[in-house]
Amino acid sequence: MKITFMGAGSTVFARNVIGDCMLVESLRDSEFALYDINSERLEESRIILESMQKANGNYGKITCFSGVENRKEALRGASFVINAIQVGGYEPSTVIDFEIPKKYGLRQTIADTLGIGGIMRGLRTIPVMEEFARDMAEVCPNAWLLNYTNPMGILTGYMQQHTPVKTVGLCHSVQVCAKSLLEDLGMEDKLEGCRELIAGINHMAWLLEIKDKNGVDLYPEIKSRVDAYIAHPGKENKVRMDYIRQFGYYCTESSEHNAEYNPFYIKSKYPELIERFNIPLDEYPRRCVNQIEAWKKEYAQLLEGGTKEHTRSIEYGSHIMQAMVENKPYHIGGNVLNKGHIIENFPENACVEVPCLVNGAGITPCYVGQLPLQCAAMNMSNINVQLLTIEAARTRKKEHIYQAAMMDPHTSAELSIDDIKKMVDELMEAHGDYLPKFI
Repeated sequence: MKITFMGAGSTVFARNVIGDCMLVESLRDSEFALYDINSERLEESRIILESMQKANGNYGKITCFSGVENRKEALRGASFVINAIQVGGYEPSTVIDFEIPKKYGLRQTIADTLGIGGIMRGLRTIPVMEEFARDMAEVCPNAWLLNYTNPMGILTGYMQQHTPVKTVGLCHSVQVCAKSLLEDLGMEDKLEGCRELIAGINHMAWLLEIKDKNGVDLYPEIKSRVDAYIAHPGKENKVRMDYIRQFGYYCTESSEHNAEYNPFYIKSKYPELIERFNIPLDEYPRRCVNQIEAWKKEYAQLLEGGTKEHTRSIEYGSHIMQAMVENKPYHIGGNVLNKGHIIENFPENACVEVPCLVNGAGITPCYVGQLPLQCAAMNMSNINVQLLTIEAARTRKKEHIYQAAMMDPHTSAELSIDDIKKMVDELMEAHGDYLPKFI
């Protein structure tokens, strides 16, 4: 079997997912094909993974493919393709996505999922993933694409709507949602045997039900503790806790993410909200700088220390592959198209994050029904932006980019239509060849 990793220069991520596969008997003898356009980063990943391979019994085979001209061979005959690319990287693209909006008074925290940063990241990534899809249709038409790249709803939704590739979007925020909530509120004793139901969209899927091992609803106790948590000056997860107060439910992704998915918390007219909710503006650029430095140190230590042990991570990737190969059922929170109205109060072309059954037949989404109206409304404010961005990528019409930005909750709450259009034009010019031509 062949497992291909696109964007293997994302070494930490490649290490987790491929390293997980090396620990699974039904996957470990695979060819692990690493692909990247950055040959230096690809070589670093090869060294790391070969070290892990040696430490874990020396199973399987690692092959490397550098550059667009070798992409098709990297994909040829693959059973699974893992996508973790970042088009444009930290520099120049992430810096552009933060600095130009800042000139217009639009502040962001992460800018990889929604907002003007998420829109731009989606538009520069979709053309590359379209190329992947064309190659996959030719050389591995039966492969599953496991997408880890953000903006998840935009990219996964595009692949599911407009390409023949079997695609599922994966994010680890579902796995850690209930755990983070209970730990933050000092309810760790309720974790064992905890039961949950999570559904919505990526990074804003709602913890609709949370019960202890005896089936007792934990939300009453959770809600009784939220005010004290938010009042504590040292706590960081305050936006999601405030979701519980305002909308009745907790959601999957971190507060720094969710601070920019709505019009409520980052507001130039109310600067005191930033301190009240501990919102880390410009957080993603800081993370990028820190991660780059941390990786240099870790890589140097690894070269000095030799073999590297690995413990299976929480990422869904290896579990999905194992479930399909062994035809054994496994449950995930996956990003899939809302065909047949899995979530009844969303459109069918929305990309939703819902419980899914994985086995030898593939990935089968589970019916959820209606979300609480206020949760659906919050999600739809994001889905509208995702669908308009997908339409812009499909038609190459600039008007749809303007419309996506105009409908974005945070952007439209801060800027006029004229400034939104000027900002979009400036961003498109700055990104240059990373974006296709729009009319």
